[in-house]
Amino acid sequence: MTVLVTGAAGRIGTALQSRLPGFGWEVRWFDRASVPDGIVGDISSSDDLDAAMRGATAVVHLAGLPTEARWEQIREANIDGLVNVFEAARRAGVRRVVYASSIHAVGFQPDTAGLPADSPPRPDTLYGVSKAFGETLGRYYADRYGLRVACLRIGTFEDRPRHVRTLPTWLSPDDCARLVDACLRSDDLSYSIVWGVSANTRCAWNVDSGYALGYRPMDDAETYAGALPAAEDDPTDGLVGGGFTSPGFGIDEVTSRS
Repeated sequence: MTVLVTGAAGRIGTALQSRLPGFGWEVRWFDRASVPDGIVGDISSSDDLDAAMRGATAVVHLAGLPTEARWEQIREANIDGLVNVFEAARRAGVRRVVYASSIHAVGFQPDTAGLPADSPPRPDTLYGVSKAFGETLGRYYADRYGLRVACLRIGTFEDRPRHVRTLPTWLSPDDCARLVDACLRSDDLSYSIVWGVSANTRCAWNVDSGYALGYRPMDDAETYAGALPAAEDDPTDGLVGGGFTSPGFGIDEVTSRS
């Protein structure tokens, strides 16, 4: 089975390059930047996507802006580009899409124990708005066209946690590959929203939807906790999006910095 990975030159895509083939997948890498044995193309181009999708059985969609930016930039990469990917998948008969969403789609949700992965969207940024849109678009393609769609609400993707506040939300590169593999492999997937986090001691969210697809994380951020300095309390600590819910990430503030 051939899996197309968009955004292959990004941080997550780079990590998957050395891991995903080990699960037995034949992977086709796609990015605007050149990657080893990859296809150079842009998600803004239907022709590029049609060529890349040909013969693929699934798509892992990582391409797009990975953080907050002006709306014009967010819309082009994370809205218009995403629609292009889903449409190319539909035209090519690709039946499964794994979509990189984000916890920032629910950034204003209170960070409470047992929080389900499919909690209603409460985005903390325009970036989060684009990810919530992507989840809804995936729902449409699942219901309208029968695609199997997994939306990964990815937490803090790093080689290792860099701050004590990321200990609950860390997603290790190895667990990221395990999560993508589970979503590609599961026979039970129709449409699902899954927390993209590792088996972190400090994460008390409800991870049942990931387990239902066969995701079994093995890494725990607590391994690194002793080396991280304590952090002072912050008013945003009780929200999923943390500091991204602060006034500094409003539209005017982001525009003035860009």
